Amino acid sequence: MRLITRCLFLTYQWLIAAPVMLVATIITALVTMVGCLFSSNYWGYYPAKWWSRLWCLMHFVRVRVRGRENIDRATSYVFVANHQGAYDIFSIYGYLGHPFKWMMRKGISNIPLVGTACRAAGHIMVDTKSAAGLKRTIEDTQHKLSDGMSLVVFPEGRRSDTGQMGPFKAGAFKLALEFGLPVVPITIDGSYRVMPRSTFNVTPGTITLTLHAPIEVNQGRDDYARVSKEARIAIESAL
Repeated sequence: MRLITRCLFLTYQWLIAAPVMLVATIITALVTMVGCLFSSNYWGYYPAKWWSRLWCLMHFVRVRVRGRENIDRATSYVFVANHQGAYDIFSIYGYLGHPFKWMMRKGISNIPLVGTACRAAGHIMVDTKSAAGLKRTIEDTQHKLSDGMSLVVFPEGRRSDTGQMGPFKAGAFKLALEFGLPVVPITIDGSYRVMPRSTFNVTPGTITLTLHAPIEVNQGRDDYARVSKEARIAIESAL
């Protein structure tokens, strides 16, 4: 019975949900590009928020959020989260409830239509190949993080192969110290079971986002190791 149910769901995923989401992705990208001509903060966030919720709805993925009381919508943060799978993006985009820009690899900007929409939305394209590129990344980030607009980073840099957390890179924490922004750890639990790195097939289930208390930083100090350690401990506590 379980095998039959799985086969029926995969048939639905690829023959019904996939075409619907392809069309939704194209529409969302176009709306984002046009809307961002007027306001990148609004149109760079809300169309993708509802697009992400549709991804979860179409694939029977429920997202629960805990700890909303720990964040203030009017405050800018650097959110750092573990990276279990592709649905980390949909769950944060759709359900975090706080406007933000992604920090993403510069190569994503080369994806047709999606990359153009990401650039229009003002997401931070990381360029670490040179000191000049890193400086431009810092300057671009500082310009965008104000009036409650925040940054979301996966400090592992890539999705987990096993569901376990990998080492954290220092970039997100150095930016937080550079700008004096609190770091909010986010635990993502359940995304690996929904769709791990090794497959494009979805398994319906529940993803839980836990928003932890902000970690205050000492601006300008070389304190990223402490902040990184505290963030990792907080994320692990809810796994």
